[in-house]
Amino acid sequence: MNSVSQNNALLPSGFEDLLPPQAALEYDAIARLMGVFSQFGYERVKPPIAEFEESLLSKGPGSAMAGDTFRVMDPVTHRMMGLRSDITAQIARIALSRLAGEKRPLRVTYANDVIRTRASQARTQRQFTQVGCEMIGRDDVQADIEICVVALKGLAALGLERVTVDFALPQVAKVLSDGADVDALRHELAGPADEALAALEKLDLPDSLNVYIIRLREIVAGVQEAVQALGLPGVSLTIDPLETKGFEYKNDLAFALFADGVRGELGRGGRYDIYQGEQPKESAAGFTFYMDTLRQGLKPLEAKPVKCVASDAGWAEIQKLQDDGFIVKRG
Repeated sequence: MNSVSQNNALLPSGFEDLLPPQAALEYDAIARLMGVFSQFGYERVKPPIAEFEESLLSKGPGSAMAGDTFRVMDPVTHRMMGLRSDITAQIARIALSRLAGEKRPLRVTYANDVIRTRASQARTQRQFTQVGCEMIGRDDVQADIEICVVALKGLAALGLERVTVDFALPQVAKVLSDGADVDALRHELAGPADEALAALEKLDLPDSLNVYIIRLREIVAGVQEAVQALGLPGVSLTIDPLETKGFEYKNDLAFALFADGVRGELGRGGRYDIYQGEQPKESAAGFTFYMDTLRQGLKPLEAKPVKCVASDAGWAEIQKLQDDGFIVKRG
């Protein structure tokens, strides 16, 4: 390869060409996830890659992602636009505008690329696909349980094993970590869900914080019951009550998903408020998978047999071979 072609093949840091067979593997995984989500009544939406700044970065999920968002000027309106760095903010806008009149709870799902201004130690890619679900307009324990269970069902459909749901309590963490030795406190409080909840309940916390712990206990019990009833193997529930990174706009339930043999987070989820102008806020809960991470845990697709035929082979012959399960390459 000469120097010119080498330069033409060079991509910016954090961007990649997804080649065979990984591209097909990701596409197949997304299709299977969407199949699971649709069984629970989540309907697909497809927001645009770019929006005007004021809507994309509005209060709530959007403002939390402002630092990761590319800005460009729209040559038509001469207004500033943002390229989405996370899809949750767009779901909030759609729910409170285009779907404002739809019956609640509103269940939507998505599978789209996002682009970010910077990579991190945990996520080296700046463009990747997010796949997730959001439930808008319902704020109760059963809704939180459903979000967790749908995420686990999706991962089970992909064959991921020994999945961990690591819960967090952002509102409690703000108080506990104030002036404390966070590492020592985490060693004392974090761990398997039942043990962590017992340790938290021993703390002398005000009622305003205890309500989050009580609700999380109900969520954990509900998820444990569902895991047993659905026969989901190898699921572990843990709690790190001091984890706040990535949960900046979450106001109650928050969790991250991990799997053995996969480096990094498979995804994140939780409860948050959404806003649109002067309209009353709505409560929402959801999760998103990061396909660049999740892809590490996927098993290779089963290869179909290939038949090579002459370039002048009859189309009826080709159709018969394809009907029999062959990939047919002409010439």
